[in-house]
Amino acid sequence: MPDAAKLVAALGLGLLAFIVSGMIMPLFEEDTNFGWFTHVNVVVGVICGWIVIGSRAGRGMTSAINVGLTGPVVLVFWGLFIQSCNEMVRIAMKNRYDGAFDALVDVFQIGAEWALLMSTIPIWTTLLLGGVITGVLTEYAWRTWR
Repeated sequence: MPDAAKLVAALGLGLLAFIVSGMIMPLFEEDTNFGWFTHVNVVVGVICGWIVIGSRAGRGMTSAINVGLTGPVVLVFWGLFIQSCNEMVRIAMKNRYDGAFDALVDVFQIGAEWALLMSTIPIWTTLLLGGVITGVLTEYAWRTWR
């Protein structure tokens, strides 16, 4: 059931995904074509905000902070997985894999490499702080507009 808390959570995590995507792009090589990178991450952020944070609103401020810390971690997991699958498909179109298992393994290798690349203090500080703010605003929205 849509409500204000889910909408606030979706918008908050979508905005956070947009901000962090902009922080991640300079970490890659200069000639990297990002294509739909930011758009996909924002959609993943909106979905994670709606499902992870928005559905758990109304349980108190402690829970809001805890869920606010969980939301960005789920966002990073699914964002890395989807972007790694996309990169694997791009590489597979160049016939660089010997079989399907090699391609599947490469999804996790690409994800691990990118997770290490994006593991900087400013990015994780932004993610966790933004998640807590989103969690608290979601709780406030739930209390205000039930």
